[in-house]
Amino acid sequence: MQIASKLPATGTTIFSVMSALAAEHQAVNLGQGFPDYPMDEALIAKVDEAMRKGFNQYAPMQGYLPLREVLAEKVQYLYGTSIHPDTQITITPGGTYGIYTALTTLLQPGDEVILFEPAYDSYIPNILVNGAVPVPVDLRFPDYRIDWEEVRTKITPRTRLIMLNTPHNPTASVLREEDIAQLRSIVAGTDIFILSDEVYEHLIYDGIPHRSILRYPDLLERSFVTFSFGKLYHCTGWKLGYCISGAETMKEFRKLHQYNCFSCHTPSQVALAEFLRNRDSYLGLSGFMQSKRDHFQLLMAQTRFSPMPSYGSYFQCYQYHRISDEGDKDFAVRLTKEFGVATVPVSAFYRSGKDDKVIRFCFAKKQETLETAVEKLLRV
Repeated sequence: MQIASKLPATGTTIFSVMSALAAEHQAVNLGQGFPDYPMDEALIAKVDEAMRKGFNQYAPMQGYLPLREVLAEKVQYLYGTSIHPDTQITITPGGTYGIYTALTTLLQPGDEVILFEPAYDSYIPNILVNGAVPVPVDLRFPDYRIDWEEVRTKITPRTRLIMLNTPHNPTASVLREEDIAQLRSIVAGTDIFILSDEVYEHLIYDGIPHRSILRYPDLLERSFVTFSFGKLYHCTGWKLGYCISGAETMKEFRKLHQYNCFSCHTPSQVALAEFLRNRDSYLGLSGFMQSKRDHFQLLMAQTRFSPMPSYGSYFQCYQYHRISDEGDKDFAVRLTKEFGVATVPVSAFYRSGKDDKVIRFCFAKKQETLETAVEKLLRV
């Protein structure tokens, strides 16, 4: 029997490919975005406590209420926006799930979605599987800023959605206030929705404020905004996050959610509801990760790789034009096989395979991991 594939051009993600190659060659894996250091013992203890207290059955479909309440308090504290915990927040099994469910909630066949490339690899397959049309706009190289005039030329009567990602994976760029002003002027008076991927919300550096869509009530009413506890608390394997939207749009989101995931891991939600009450648990994260970025930059300054700015996320991109004129995929594979360091080629984040000779490193690693990796890269 044959299956008519809904994603005939889609293969295995570059993250899985490079991680498998790293394992095969026993390379230091600075490719896939996950930490190699332990998460907070206090949070682990709270999960254990929740299980021992009997929180082992289904949580409510929309999520454990005390967790949604503390998230609403967090949004008010950080962004000055009032969010109703009962009607506007849904706990999800990870940020990527939230993105897929938001797209499926909004899109009808033939709808157009403007997104910015290089783009996280799930975006276009999620659009295509819903019968919609991705409309890529290249971020300006090398600063990876949005060309809003080009965005205006891509708007058509079928434009349903604009997708944002800040801090941005893979480029580590961030939205600025002028970007919000441009976005606001484009969507005003239209039926265009916004999907904002903000899973690296607290990993933003150099004193730059996070321009969350949650800051802007006029934009939030037409938006879905997705977040990740895994990125926040160094537990990517938990696959736990949340989505915030307006009450009416969230009602539609939950119609899908209730028949797909229905409910997320209860003990983790109970633990997080307590853990998040300590604001230091998230306010200190940018400083913690910035110190890793700075250490990695200092180490990499000894190599022939050329750094690109990293304003947020787990990542920093580097050019290698002083080393080779190979394509980035070939270069990344050779780095893994011959020098023992796995990275991710940025061309994998373009549908067209556009190759600016840039590779992405993940610096969310132990100090000794970064030092071992750079020792190997010094030989390149």
